[in-house]
Amino acid sequence: MAEDNETSANALVTPVIRGLKLLEYIVQGGNTQNLSEVGRLIDVNRVTVMRLLATLEHEGMIEKLPGGGHQVGLRYLTMSASALAGHDLIAAGRRVVRNLCQTLGFAAYLSLPDGQDIVYVVREMPPAGLVSLITIGSRVAAHRAAPGQAMLAARQALNGRGVPMAESSADTRHEQSAEQPEDVTPGSVVWRHSGLEQGISACAAAVLGPDGHPVAALSVAGPSARFDDASVQIQVAQKIMQAARQLSSISNISSIQ
Repeated sequence: MAEDNETSANALVTPVIRGLKLLEYIVQGGNTQNLSEVGRLIDVNRVTVMRLLATLEHEGMIEKLPGGGHQVGLRYLTMSASALAGHDLIAAGRRVVRNLCQTLGFAAYLSLPDGQDIVYVVREMPPAGLVSLITIGSRVAAHRAAPGQAMLAARQALNGRGVPMAESSADTRHEQSAEQPEDVTPGSVVWRHSGLEQGISACAAAVLGPDGHPVAALSVAGPSARFDDASVQIQVAQKIMQAARQLSSISNISSIQ
């Protein structure tokens, strides 16, 4: 593994990395008039900033502003639109879920709300697998599963109130009082320990649409014993939140295409 990481690092093209950092800075609205300050922010010298700006401008990725500085160019916008075209929530979610599974080594899922239920629409399993009844198409009452609870917490944070679950069409044989959310903090992850399935724990985060309402949820699940280590919980929570934010951004941009 160490050799693979070293080989990957040696294969990186530093000028490309610098150019991407500068482009990302401009995309996020950064001002390029003070070259020394830009260089400090992206960790390059003033001359390198000048060369990178000239290269990006030549390639149509950025363009000069009349009052000074730069903004993204037409070529960049065209490439972005082309990349996003056809990338609906599920299509983009497949890539995010696959990355979560490969990075963390846990089963990863994308779920969509359907009334008072959630439906699992994307699943990626690790090489070791996971003994679970949850498959693509599985329908569960939202309050019983971590992804559903994450979406409910997001709705509650937005509306200032909970969402009744009595009309769920999924299996509700368990009393709702015994299915209360665990470790729910709006805007963060939700943990569910041996809730939906005995011996399996899950961590989930809501994916938000343009209006702030939850449109989906990402989750990972695995044997509860694997989550006993606090460092594992922290890593999982961070990766889930990062992935949910990325997918939320894609969803928001796609909605205006």
